[in-house]
Amino acid sequence: MSEVTTSQGSVVGGSVAAGAAAEWLCLAAAPAFAIMALLVGALDGGMPEMHCAIMPGASPLGGMVPMYLLMSAFHAGPWLKLISRRRAYRRRL
Repeated sequence: MSEVTTSQGSVVGGSVAAGAAAEWLCLAAAPAFAIMALLVGALDGGMPEMHCAIMPGASPLGGMVPMYLLMSAFHAGPWLKLISRRRAYRRRL
């Protein structure tokens, strides 16, 4: 059996290709959500959804763009970990 080590830990019995794919797949979420926020903001014309617009005292954070931006921020952890690893590697050189 082979052991695959990713930033999330070790997996016994997995293939090396699956481990590498999992390592890079976690980096795809933050840019994907940021792109969706840009597309929704650009193509939607800034119009809030109708059910949110008619509610009195509705939050200005309602809508898809803030949701996608928050999701992008919450999924930025793997990017921050990658950046910190590269900085630590450069310091050792």
